Amino acid sequence: MADGSVLLVEIERRTLSRVSPDGKISVVADCGGGPNGAAIGPDGRVYVCNNGGFTWMQHGAFRRPGDVLAPDYRGGSIQAVDLRTGAVQTLYTACNGETLKGPNDLVFDRHGGFYFSDLGKRRGRSIDRGSVFYAQADGSSITEIVHPIDTPNGIGLSADEKTLYVADTSGARLWAFDIETPGKLRPGPHPFWPGRLLYKFTGYERLDSLALDAEGNVVVATLGTGCVTAISPDGVLRARVPVPEFDVMVTNVCFGGADLRTLYVTSSGLGRLYSMQWHCPGLPLNFLQQR
Repeated sequence: MADGSVLLVEIERRTLSRVSPDGKISVVADCGGGPNGAAIGPDGRVYVCNNGGFTWMQHGAFRRPGDVLAPDYRGGSIQAVDLRTGAVQTLYTACNGETLKGPNDLVFDRHGGFYFSDLGKRRGRSIDRGSVFYAQADGSSITEIVHPIDTPNGIGLSADEKTLYVADTSGARLWAFDIETPGKLRPGPHPFWPGRLLYKFTGYERLDSLALDAEGNVVVATLGTGCVTAISPDGVLRARVPVPEFDVMVTNVCFGGADLRTLYVTSSGLGRLYSMQWHCPGLPLNFLQQR
């Protein structure tokens, strides 16, 4: 944010929170459920993907979601939070009669609409198949544009907004979708699938949320290896940067600072927020630079 603070979600605490430059944490809003991803919208509110809530497991020093639905889980939603008052409005809970399962991450285009991923939910031996949606910020329209897609998580747009990037957690795949018009994808190279495989990770790696830098690199939080990974727009591995402590749950990234060369990284497993310098500026997000 303009004052140097960082807005982030705390899933287990169920809040949208602000971390000041001196590291102090304050609650902006109690979202309930499981706030999972956040972005500034055209009206200045913070739009939140709410996964509906998790149960939690402790593995040594690491905290992670469990495979049992939270007792109060009623489905997922898209919310909008007023930063001045903390008021929370629920905009979407379903699309064409199908409830949202576990909205995860979102990105706004320059037109004021937003793309978001729904990773789904796990229940022991069962898991929902995920989707990608496009919706309007005023709550007037929501469209499912990709289904099925297994465990879609991080989501981002190229600078020209002609490409939508989606990270698949369990498959460790980074997908690229060509955009025809806002909210409508072009047919892909395969008759049964609209996406292009940009990069496939190897080993026990999984993917979480992502951001783009000014060179067009997709910078994705990489679970399992405790790092952020940069993939070029033509699918070449550019860099792997570990976090200062080994945390297998590196979960999200965003760019900030006066020159957008500061990369902020959330590591959910240990409850950390890191910052590091990046070799180039980040890609400015729509509507954030106005705040």
